[in-house]
Amino acid sequence: MKVFRLGELFCGPGGLARGALDARAAGNACEIRHGWATDNDPDACATYALNICGGDSSTVVCEDVRKLDFARLERLAGVDCLAFGFPCNDFSLVGEKKGTGGDYGGLYAYGVKALRRFRPEWFVAENVAGIRNTDSGRGFARILGEMAAAGYRLTPHQYRFDEYGVPQARRRVIIVGVRADLHAVFRVPSPELRRLPDNSARSALEDPPIPPGAANSEPTRHDPEVVRRLRRIRPGENAFNSDLPPSLSLNVKGARISQIYRRLDPDRPSYTVTGSGGGGTHIYHWSEPRALTNRERARLQTFPDDFVFKGAKGSVRRQIGMAVPCEGARIIFEAVLNSFAGIVYKSVDSNIPFPEARSLPTAAHRLFPA
Repeated sequence: MKVFRLGELFCGPGGLARGALDARAAGNACEIRHGWATDNDPDACATYALNICGGDSSTVVCEDVRKLDFARLERLAGVDCLAFGFPCNDFSLVGEKKGTGGDYGGLYAYGVKALRRFRPEWFVAENVAGIRNTDSGRGFARILGEMAAAGYRLTPHQYRFDEYGVPQARRRVIIVGVRADLHAVFRVPSPELRRLPDNSARSALEDPPIPPGAANSEPTRHDPEVVRRLRRIRPGENAFNSDLPPSLSLNVKGARISQIYRRLDPDRPSYTVTGSGGGGTHIYHWSEPRALTNRERARLQTFPDDFVFKGAKGSVRRQIGMAVPCEGARIIFEAVLNSFAGIVYKSVDSNIPFPEARSLPTAAHRLFPA
């Protein structure tokens, strides 16, 4: 069996890692094991160490990537593959959309630095769908151009995770790169490879029921007015498209965000789980007038019930919302493993044509000249 050692930047609580460790090539020809991981959030690092490393934090480095000594990572373990869900704040459809010029947008360059330094056989990078529109598409072209220039054949694709069995309407851009000197060819896995036949919110939260006493199940205390408002909102509706009396209406000029006090439709996948929670964005149960618990939110992200998140309630909510769904990650990692094992699997064409790299100043070459 071929074993790939995984290094991970911006690891978060371990959604990508959980999917990677669960992945197997057909016939168990290949598997992935943890090498090292790094993030700047202490709670996320504690969660990762507990669930991915069995509580051993020696290979989980909690530090800002901009100050990180990559030689320290090399001393921890050699790696054959790399994963990095670089921060999405500046690419999200909600916010100022600063792109690669924002405080977070340029952090992808540290992933490129890692590719150039560690020369892994392959990598998986993740970000929000809005990254494609950064700077009228030039920012995304720049990122792809730098990854390709580091010596990789790329397959970018916008995944709709609900099509892959995840009980959540979550769209993310995943870039898989295979080192150009290797013969493996990655193809986008078909949604037919999904493991879960029913990805409705009801099935996710009730089949099977969450065990009594499960970690991260603390309820949210709601103001009585919020409870009254939720009782008037029907499943699948939000505070702006429900028939609310004036006393319960939100008097916010110009605001029509669809997730504000939006209740789940039990027969459909959830709307996107985010790291926020204030202002009516917790995600709300379809029949009970309350926000979901963090354990229920983790179910929508396909974390197993024995995956325990560390930190205060708000920190846990952010960790869950920023993570990659474990089940969606597993399918992608299994496709990579099958590619390296020479095993044919059902695939679809990429829905993102590789754009021509633009001759623009690039973050990676500006920060880390060859």
